Amino acid sequence: MSAVRTRFAPAPSGSLHVGNVRTGLFSWAFARHHGGQFILRVEDTDASRVTEEAVHGVIESLRWLGIDWDEGPDVGGPHGPYRQSQRTEIYHGVSERLVAEGKAYRCYCTPQELEERRRAAMARGEPSGYDGRCRRLTAGERAAFEAEGRPFALRFAMPAREFVVDDLVKGEVRYAPGTLTDFVVLRSDGSPTFLLAVAVDDLLMGVTHVIRGDDLLDSAARNAAVIEALGGTPPRYAHVPQVLGSDGRPLSKRHGSTSVESFRERGIVPEALMNYLALLGWSKDAETTFLSRDELIESFDIARVSSNPAAFDVKKLEWMNNHYIQRLDDDDLAARCMHFFSEAGLLPEPKVLRAAMPLVKERMTTLRESVELLRFLFTDDIEPNERARALIQQAGPAYLRSVADALEAVEPWTVERIQEALDRASAASGRSRKEGWQPVRAATTGSNVSPPLPESLALLGRERTVERLRAAAAPS
Repeated sequence: MSAVRTRFAPAPSGSLHVGNVRTGLFSWAFARHHGGQFILRVEDTDASRVTEEAVHGVIESLRWLGIDWDEGPDVGGPHGPYRQSQRTEIYHGVSERLVAEGKAYRCYCTPQELEERRRAAMARGEPSGYDGRCRRLTAGERAAFEAEGRPFALRFAMPAREFVVDDLVKGEVRYAPGTLTDFVVLRSDGSPTFLLAVAVDDLLMGVTHVIRGDDLLDSAARNAAVIEALGGTPPRYAHVPQVLGSDGRPLSKRHGSTSVESFRERGIVPEALMNYLALLGWSKDAETTFLSRDELIESFDIARVSSNPAAFDVKKLEWMNNHYIQRLDDDDLAARCMHFFSEAGLLPEPKVLRAAMPLVKERMTTLRESVELLRFLFTDDIEPNERARALIQQAGPAYLRSVADALEAVEPWTVERIQEALDRASAASGRSRKEGWQPVRAATTGSNVSPPLPESLALLGRERTVERLRAAAAPS
């Protein structure tokens, strides 16, 4: 295979959608697997929708996920600019060339006229695409429109032949002659359409393979026609199925937050999200579930991309996230969790937070859950939940005071000695370990669920443990 060049070209009108970034991930993995180059190109010609904040968000989300690029708006490159809003002169120059060569023409049809003719064609049972009227204008008719100052768009003159897209995922897709009608490449306000800008950019940037969603499959033949009209060779196309929600419909906001940023804020780690997205419609083999970044690059094969849609399962993503959390070094895990404690207004002692990681990493499906699991260690402002209050009340003040006395005498303050004291206090009151430990957990952590109790109390410290037990035993 000759030098591979792929691209990811988002139109950032908001946060980067996981379905969109999945195609970017495939494009990146394909380029890296073949030792090629990966381009980030921003489709920002629609100034009414694209914001600088969104452009910055795309770059941040991709970098966080672990996707890097060789050329792009922030790193430059030999084929820039890499933002379409900065390439207007290029598109105008190409459009003028197409008109001069008879491959595009001025279309004077107004939106109202186009709509009337579209409805009339549908009423007759005919195709509703553009009917080619301005392509057939006489010189006199064109001169008349020009004399009255009629606004015009530029339309590409589709050759009257069969078009074949040999898609790497969908297989061979054929378009009969006349199926693809002439289309606008430059609007009357001078702005380029998607069909022009994408084709021109892919040609001038030397893109060899385009991997994108199959909702753009019908654009491929038009993109290829423009590239051929400019004397270039179209890239190979690979149109991957869209990602679906649990209801079988394309994943969207109605399924909840589905952006890369939203999963980052929920506490999904990038290694898990990259791994999970890679397996949406692709697999290394029938057995492999977990893939590192390097393993994905090494094994990615476009031939193994399924032509069937993949369903996004948040529960499976969280299960995979737990797998990656458990394998993180405790220092690394603590550092990643610190952001969520800060958001909650807590400032953990780093050594204590690090020491607590082995107690909670198996329980955490997201990094954010660390806050509720360990909140009791980093604030004395704890409000027992309903179940915890019931456990405290059932145990009674006498029992809680007896446990406080037993723990106050523990020396040294180690997990082993704490456990022994808890067991002695439980047995002395005729309680099982579970019956004796649960009210202690409720009084010291504010919850009926916590990390292992002796380990939790060891980190909490003798003074704070005893103080909380005596406070719980005090009359309300």
